[in-house]
Amino acid sequence: MTPVPDPPRPGQESVWRYPRPAIAELSPRHIRVMHGGMVVADTRRAVRTLETSHPPSYYLPPDDITPRVLQPSARRSFCEWKGHAVYHDLVIGDRRLKDIAWSYPDPTRAFRLLRDHVAFYAGPLDLCTVDGQQVIAQSGQFYGGWITPDVAGPFKGEPGSQWW
Repeated sequence: MTPVPDPPRPGQESVWRYPRPAIAELSPRHIRVMHGGMVVADTRRAVRTLETSHPPSYYLPPDDITPRVLQPSARRSFCEWKGHAVYHDLVIGDRRLKDIAWSYPDPTRAFRLLRDHVAFYAGPLDLCTVDGQQVIAQSGQFYGGWITPDVAGPFKGEPGSQWW
């Protein structure tokens, strides 16, 4: 299936104009992660990654994440552009969300902005926002992009997009 990009509306970015290979850039947008009645993270110092057909992923600096809510996980993965990722569980009281976040302790040179910053899968969390807009999680078991009203798709991860 060949994807047909949605025409971007005023104020939207098309994910089909994002680069491949992916890039990382500083983002001044207000990013907030909430779960179990707690602010898990709150920042205006995120790094976002952009890749053709994917909504942005936001990586948050560790100083803007509530201390001690993330615990190391045994899960690991590899990205051809970013390098080796490690995963984290979110623990609030007696509740644990396994592998809810990931980071790159030693990213490739092109992604050095990501060093130790943490990205979250939005789907299992109570609320993730970008500039006050609620995020929709990117579809698919693996993808961690955040869909907001200012990005136009279609997005990798939707049914039929496996070979995009």
